[in-house]
Amino acid sequence: MPTPSRIMPEERHYLRELAKRQLDYANHPIMAERTALWYRHNALQGERPLIVMEMDTFEGDMLPTPRCTSPAAIQIERNLLRHIVNYEEIGDDKVVPATYTVYWDIDIDEFGIEIPTEHGVDASGRTVGYHWQHPIRNLREDFQRLKPATFSVDREATFTWKSFVEDILGDVLPVEIKNASLRWHATPCAKIVQLMGLEAMMIAMIDEPDAMHALFAYLRDSILGFAKWQEREGLLTLNNGNDYAGAGSYGFTHELPTDNYYRTGHVTTADLWLNINSQETVSISPRMYGRYVYPYYCEIAEPFGLTYYGCCEPVHDIWEKYVSKLPHLRKVSISAWCNEDYMGEALRGSGVIYSRKPSPNFV
Repeated sequence: MPTPSRIMPEERHYLRELAKRQLDYANHPIMAERTALWYRHNALQGERPLIVMEMDTFEGDMLPTPRCTSPAAIQIERNLLRHIVNYEEIGDDKVVPATYTVYWDIDIDEFGIEIPTEHGVDASGRTVGYHWQHPIRNLREDFQRLKPATFSVDREATFTWKSFVEDILGDVLPVEIKNASLRWHATPCAKIVQLMGLEAMMIAMIDEPDAMHALFAYLRDSILGFAKWQEREGLLTLNNGNDYAGAGSYGFTHELPTDNYYRTGHVTTADLWLNINSQETVSISPRMYGRYVYPYYCEIAEPFGLTYYGCCEPVHDIWEKYVSKLPHLRKVSISAWCNEDYMGEALRGSGVIYSRKPSPNFV
């Protein structure tokens, strides 16, 4: 989050006008209709597919050039415009919130070693690619370099930023603190590729099975440790409403939180959706997936309330023996590379939602 700074009177006025515009859209009757549709959909009672277009990768082409000039004001402007432009220009089934969200300022030193990253930029200066300088060259020898993850939260910075935003628009849009740190965090295979590269990961699955199991166990413990640390620190926030809770999906459900939350007011992992995937292992056999990936993913999913599995990877080859048996599974991503006919029949009456990712080529 940027450092709160003095903003110009015209910036303040403009941001307040944007906040009023967002609130108008949030209060539109169609938002109540969409909210009801999402709750029915996630309860396996939906009457039509719900459509979500994610504009993260082309947001720079959708949002207008910032009118604000100070970094703090620009961030608030873009967060407001993100909802406004989505409603005005895309018109999918996202629900415009009647609040402004700030997020806990959480930091994690995940591996205890540096992973230098080289970035590529285009002619306009935008980052268009990157390359990791993988710190693990020989898994058996380099595994000992990995350290237990360490975590911290800057509560003062979080509350300072919240107060700054509230001073500008809090009387228009209530400002709430939420937590997005686990949104894409439960991805052990992505972390392995970051540490050693895709080719080295696949070779190690054959040449160094014991070391690979040790690496998966290390990452499992790190991911669960991060979640449990936040649980103890009171940092977890519910994601059972208008919250991103899977690859292109939202968390609206009355099945969460648990009774324990209503008794104690304390959020635990059992009150949350988990978003988990294994895109990096599309080239290994189902048997190898079952040997290396599935056992650790089961252990990661077990403490959570509901599970969303997958992103862009096909799942039909690993569905019956593995993915279908993940704890608390409610949604599975059916990507453009998936056998739709097979998965359609497999999911019929299963209690698991078919979350389709069509090819974007036509768009």
